Amino acid sequence: MKTRRPKLAQHFLISETYRRRILEALPLRSDDVVLEIGPGRGAMTGLLIERSRKVVAVEIDAQLVDDLRDQFAGEARVEVVKADILQVDLAEICRRHGVERLFAFGNLPYYISSPILHHLLNFASRLRGMAFVVQREVADRIAAAPGSRAYGYLSVLAQSYAVPRVALTIPPGAFAPPPAVHSALVSFEITGPASVWDEHRIRTFLEFAKLGFAQKRKKLSNNLTSTYAIAQVRDALRRCGFNDNVRAEQLGVEQFRQIFDSLNPPVASSG
Repeated sequence: MKTRRPKLAQHFLISETYRRRILEALPLRSDDVVLEIGPGRGAMTGLLIERSRKVVAVEIDAQLVDDLRDQFAGEARVEVVKADILQVDLAEICRRHGVERLFAFGNLPYYISSPILHHLLNFASRLRGMAFVVQREVADRIAAAPGSRAYGYLSVLAQSYAVPRVALTIPPGAFAPPPAVHSALVSFEITGPASVWDEHRIRTFLEFAKLGFAQKRKKLSNNLTSTYAIAQVRDALRRCGFNDNVRAEQLGVEQFRQIFDSLNPPVASSG
């Protein structure tokens, strides 16, 4: 028999040892509805249902969807959905299954990890927690502390909504075909954006943070001058206790928020 070659840069998790180690690292509850992203051949799907109430497995590969539906035909607690996760409405899944929040899990293709994270965090209020297998370098960037080489926009994005941590490193041999790099399980304790910020403001803040990291070797003030006057930026930095030489990678999320608020004062409600 010929082995069908993986599409969409998939690396299937084949190690039973690491499947179990991943499962044990997930903070699942028996009443969770789990949104599984990219279930592939169902390596984790059957394990997830051992620890949760329902698994909604979202897969974009039509052949894998058919295989999964055959594999779990007798398991009512597994729902296989053919869809692009970037188009999936998490609020609709919550409504359909009568829950306030989901737990999201997946073995994410390396090339699309960041867009998926962006999309899911747009639904942060609908997430109880998340955990993803990603390229180790991406995991390090997500969980990086200010001042480290890995710290950047992806760190600020993730840490604006969650407390991420690298829970487990996974070697290439745990996958078929083996990737060229190590992977890692990164978990997210969802905290949500600042409660006083509405959806528009948090998105505006993230665009501001992205601008701050536009050229990492440049000072923050220089990166911001494409949008703000240099005198305005310098004044905001001084008010927040920073000098003009500060760089984006030196600032934690709260410090970024202070500078953002100084440059973009919230509009007082007339109500």
